[in-house]
Amino acid sequence: MTTPLPATRSETAFGDFKLPFAPGEAVAEATRCLFCHDAPCIAACPTAIDIPQFIRKIATGNDRGSAKTIFESNILGMSCARVCPVEVLCVGSCVYNDLDQPPIAIGRLQRHATDRAFAEGWTFFEAGPDTGRRVALVGGGPASLAAAHRLRRLGHACTILERGTTLGGLNSTGVAPYKMRADRSIEEIEWVLAIGGIEVRTGVEVGGQGPDDPSLEDLERDFDAVFVGAGLGADSALGVPGEDLLGVHGAVAWIESMKLGEVDLAGVERAVVVGGGNTAIDGVRELLGLGVASVTMLYRGTPERMSGYAHEWTAALADGARVEWRAIATDFEGTDRIERVRAARLDDARRPIDGGEFTLDADLVLLAIGQSKLGERLAALEGIALDRGRVAVDDGGATGRGGWYAGGDCVNGGKEVVNAVAEGDRAALAIDAWFAAGGGLRKGSGA
Repeated sequence: MTTPLPATRSETAFGDFKLPFAPGEAVAEATRCLFCHDAPCIAACPTAIDIPQFIRKIATGNDRGSAKTIFESNILGMSCARVCPVEVLCVGSCVYNDLDQPPIAIGRLQRHATDRAFAEGWTFFEAGPDTGRRVALVGGGPASLAAAHRLRRLGHACTILERGTTLGGLNSTGVAPYKMRADRSIEEIEWVLAIGGIEVRTGVEVGGQGPDDPSLEDLERDFDAVFVGAGLGADSALGVPGEDLLGVHGAVAWIESMKLGEVDLAGVERAVVVGGGNTAIDGVRELLGLGVASVTMLYRGTPERMSGYAHEWTAALADGARVEWRAIATDFEGTDRIERVRAARLDDARRPIDGGEFTLDADLVLLAIGQSKLGERLAALEGIALDRGRVAVDDGGATGRGGWYAGGDCVNGGKEVVNAVAEGDRAALAIDAWFAAGGGLRKGSGA
């Protein structure tokens, strides 16, 4: 299925940032829940897990029933318990926040139930009776995994086409290791695929030039529907001098290297991370956690404008992060590798201030300023429209071309894992409804 992970990965240096509950602690926390009618925590969850229900089951000692409730709505509930920004979703919506009381630790309770399910080997779902329908899923990340599992429960055969060697998307290659390591993501993927009937092809790129790469037309010939969950592309570049020096990396690519292998930080004492989003914050914390003495985030805006979550930045500061606000990198200097970053201060309109130039010594630079969109290749098909590089879809994930659906980062531009799961699940239900109405690419319906 995937290339085995090396035991000496750099990410293994990290432990859990949020420790799991002991069984007694989980029950005690669960009994605090008010089991609200019209619970705001459910409304805040993109996958609409029945949170009061799964918490009540923990409180009564029914961990198996709790896990089933979670997985019925979110088949990647184990990883989402670790990686979801619960502080701004379910936990942030808990009514206890309005009562000046600590909110229910929903994420940790979800982790308790789902971890128990994995430890005990509990399974809850079976593939439905074979319908004879075949669905191709482009990309092996959370959106495609969620869609494939739902489609199998409905009886449709699935084939996941992944251009890399590791499934899981950013769950495997991008999630901060103090939240979840890659081996845990792989364990979850194997659990999802255990439903059976999901073929996995790695090392193939839809529309690529390799001998085994299928074309878009091949998919329409061989499958009844196509779901695109391809995620985002390569790290964006700044386009400034010196960007090609050794030691200057795209943050997403560097994090993947750190999670799936070893990164060489010998001699790296000072690092600069350019950007103010969650990837930038993750890069800062990971560098600090790997022993880099000085890590500075360089961000063009103010704390109020940064897209990274405030609770994550607070944790980075506690780790020892430094920051330069209202500043941009103008060029990178060095002989063959990075030695310093030249930067400029910005005014309120984000224009360089005369005399505001300064330099930061750096042995390593991570660029966390966004990623390219992958939708352009799909635009070759009539009926598929793009919105600023993202695939345009309706509420069910359908594109303007019959039989083609999409979800995850290629649609939403880079939201959370839980959003990708929700979009993949909705698209699977829409595909099933399309089949029920007589649609199917292989016989020409809707093509």
